Amino acid sequence: MEINLGQLAFDIDFHPSQQLVTTGLINGDLHLYRYTSDSVPERVLQVHAHSESCRAARFINNGHAILTGSPDCSILATDVETGAAIARLEDAHGGAVNKLINLTESTVASGDDEGCIKVWDTRQQSCCYSFKVHEEYISDMTFAADSMKILGTSGDGTLSVCNLRRNKVQAQSEFSEEELLSVVIMKNGRKVVCSSHIGNLLLYSWGCFNDCSDRFVDFSPNSVDVLLKLDEDRLITGSETGLISLVGILPNRVIQPIAEHSEYPVEGLAFSHDKKFLGSIAHDQMLKVSLLLSLSLSQLCLYSVAWEVKDCELWDMDDLLQGSTKTLKHQAAVEDSDSDEMDMDNNPPKSKKGTKRKNASKDRVSGSSNNFFADLQMDG
Repeated sequence: MEINLGQLAFDIDFHPSQQLVTTGLINGDLHLYRYTSDSVPERVLQVHAHSESCRAARFINNGHAILTGSPDCSILATDVETGAAIARLEDAHGGAVNKLINLTESTVASGDDEGCIKVWDTRQQSCCYSFKVHEEYISDMTFAADSMKILGTSGDGTLSVCNLRRNKVQAQSEFSEEELLSVVIMKNGRKVVCSSHIGNLLLYSWGCFNDCSDRFVDFSPNSVDVLLKLDEDRLITGSETGLISLVGILPNRVIQPIAEHSEYPVEGLAFSHDKKFLGSIAHDQMLKVSLLLSLSLSQLCLYSVAWEVKDCELWDMDDLLQGSTKTLKHQAAVEDSDSDEMDMDNNPPKSKKGTKRKNASKDRVSGSSNNFFADLQMDG
C-alpha cells in the first residue's frame, strides 16, 4: 500500500488495536489513515499540529490520542476521533523536540536537539525527570520496563542509560566517531544493538555499556538510520539506500533484503499492532505499508500491496528463514555466552550528516497509571 503524503514524513506509528496509521510531516501537519489489505486507504484526520515541522508522532492513552513534538519546542496531544487539541505544552524543551517513546500507560519520554531526555507524567501534564546526558541531538530511545531504564542514542556517538528508580544517569558509553541513530534491546535483555551513520551495528552487553562487545559491518559505508525489533534474534533495518533488510543477531548476518522502499533513505519503520503490517517512510514523501504473512515459525512473507493499483510483490523467505532458524537453534549455545543481566527541516538537529532528524513529545491521558511511581520505589 502506498500513500503519497505530499510532504516529507518524519515519523510513523500504528494504533495499538485498530487499523490506523499516523505520520508527522515537515510542514507541521499530522495525518491519520485507516487501512486494510484490499482497499484504498482513507485519510480520516488531518491536523496542522505545529508551526514548524512535526518530528514525532505517537499514539497514547490506548490509542485515544496522538502526541506530537516539534522544533517549536512544544508537545501536543490530539484527540483521534475529533482532531481537537487535548493539551499543548509550550516550551516543553529548551531545544527542538526530536524523539518520543511510550514508557507506561501514564508516562512518556521525550528527547531534544540539545541532548536532554525528559520523562512526563501524562496524568499531571508535568515533567517528573530530566536528564541532560548528551552533547548532541537524541536520535532514538528505548525502554527496559523490568529495570525501569531508558536507553538513548545520540549524534554525539554515545549510548546512555538513565535509571528512573534512582533518578540518575547510570551509564554512558565512550565517545565514538560514529553517530548512533537507533537502538533496540535483544536476546531477552542481554544485548543492546545500536546502528550508526556509517552503517555499523554496535552490540553492547547489558551492564557493560562502556564499549561495544561486537561490531557488525556488513552495511558499511551506508547509514543504517532505523532499527525495528522483530523478535529476540532478528531485527529489521532501514538504510539510506532505501533497502529494508532482515538481520540476525548472534550469529550476526544479513538474512535477506526484504523490500526496497525507494532509492531514498528510510526514515522510519513500524509494525501494526498485530504485526501483520510493516510501515515505512522515506525521503520520497511516500508512506508504504506491507503485509507480513507469518506462514510458520520458520517462514515469513512480506507482501507489498500498492493502494493505487500499481504492482504487487511477494518476498517468499521460506528457505532463508528455515535455514536461519535451524542455524540459530544449532548455535544457541555458542552464539552468545554472555551471562550479563539483563525538504529539510527548518531547524535540523546538529549532525555531521545534516539529514537527521526528528522527535519528542508529551501527553495528556485519562485512565490507569500502570503503577509507574510504585515501580520507581522498588529496589532497583
